[in-house]
Amino acid sequence: MLYDDNITLWGIDKTHDESKQGEALYYEYEDQGFRKFYIESYGCAMNFSDSEIVASILSSQNYMPTRNVEEADLILINTCSVREKAEDTVRKRLQVFNSVKDKRPDVLVGVLGCMAERLKTKLLEEEKIVDLVVGPDAYRDLPNLIAKVDEGGKGVNVLLSREETYADISPLRLDSNGIVGFISIMRGCDNMCSFCVVPFTRGRERSRDPYSIVAEATDLYNRGFRDITLLGQNVDSYNWKNKEESEQVNFAQLLERVALIHPDLRVRFSTSHPKDITDEVLYTMAKYENICKYIHLPVQSGNSRILKLMNRTYDRAWYKNRVDAIYRIMPDCAISSDMIAGFCSETEEEHQDTLSMMEYVQYSMSYMFFYSVRPGTLAAKKLEDDVPLEVKKRRLQEIVELQNKISLDVNLKDIGKVFKVLIEGNSKRSDEEFKGRNSQNKMINFPKKEGLSPGDYTWVKVTDATSASLRGEIVDTPTAV
Repeated sequence: MLYDDNITLWGIDKTHDESKQGEALYYEYEDQGFRKFYIESYGCAMNFSDSEIVASILSSQNYMPTRNVEEADLILINTCSVREKAEDTVRKRLQVFNSVKDKRPDVLVGVLGCMAERLKTKLLEEEKIVDLVVGPDAYRDLPNLIAKVDEGGKGVNVLLSREETYADISPLRLDSNGIVGFISIMRGCDNMCSFCVVPFTRGRERSRDPYSIVAEATDLYNRGFRDITLLGQNVDSYNWKNKEESEQVNFAQLLERVALIHPDLRVRFSTSHPKDITDEVLYTMAKYENICKYIHLPVQSGNSRILKLMNRTYDRAWYKNRVDAIYRIMPDCAISSDMIAGFCSETEEEHQDTLSMMEYVQYSMSYMFFYSVRPGTLAAKKLEDDVPLEVKKRRLQEIVELQNKISLDVNLKDIGKVFKVLIEGNSKRSDEEFKGRNSQNKMINFPKKEGLSPGDYTWVKVTDATSASLRGEIVDTPTAV
């Protein structure tokens, strides 16, 4: 999955029309005794999507969102266990929430998500301020768990499910810009990568039915959203079956169904697994202009021996074959990646294989980490974490420096090209500029033009580039890359 160290705070977004309606409801409901909830989310995009589901469940139970943790009756933190840093951050945030609970002992504090499932009752024992511990498959049980806490007990449900997809719940998107949205198409993971806790914290893989996915995407489009991302730990293994009617839908077919909703609805997805991404998916992407030409294809390591230790079920040659297929079918496609430096027993020569893979693929960007042992994983049980920390950090720095160079080189090649850009809002640098992404998921900043607003498409010619973003100017030609 795509990971983000930034947090999302759920509450009322006063810049969006729908949220302004929510703000009005907030004042109306406040007088009716509605309780207020506050959510922080960490980790992958799936966690942020899950927070929307939680917000929807709570909103049906006389709860309203707030941005102010000091006034919340219920404080929730949606957690990630993929990296040790994420867990450390959560523990620090719990101490901050403790100060709120000191002032108002009746405030409830809950830990949601992967860390909740992994640590279970340990959170209740060590973190005395935690009242609720709720795993990724137990969000429907939140109202019952809250009631249990109100009665003086502790609310714990970390049971994993083979069926739960939350397909019937309409996510509450109060913190959205109203243009970009996420749709969860599946849950869990059957890949047992030796470094990863996800199969243990999110359970077995199951696909959501395509009709509810298309309905949710259609609803988002009708509400003004123009860019949606289909989410799954491994979207390419999406496989829904209706045994009663002998109907089966794979990921390429689902992509096509969503793309056909409307040509102005951009479709993205994350994440792809190199062992599962098929030519059928690639040809479907090439067929539809509104399926974005961008694939997040984590390599983790460029060395076949290390990939085997990681249990990635592909080798260096297989990965390069998939990259070659992407560029053959979609020459304008951008590829991003995840990489781990210093995995168990990695040698200097094997580290160089990762650097050479980066050069071969020319990733537009990457998420880069050094290896840290995650308790409960296969690597923690069977492999020795024998690469010294200083070596891990040095190798990571070499990966980061090379990626920055490649990103800059790739972006510089875009100067002079014209792209179709979806305007997402004001640039961070200036209110006199818009920001928006092209099909390749690259952010472009450009001066505003009268008559255009967020949610509109425009043509932008790239005039300058950094390793992180592009700059450009609006042009009137429909010729695009």
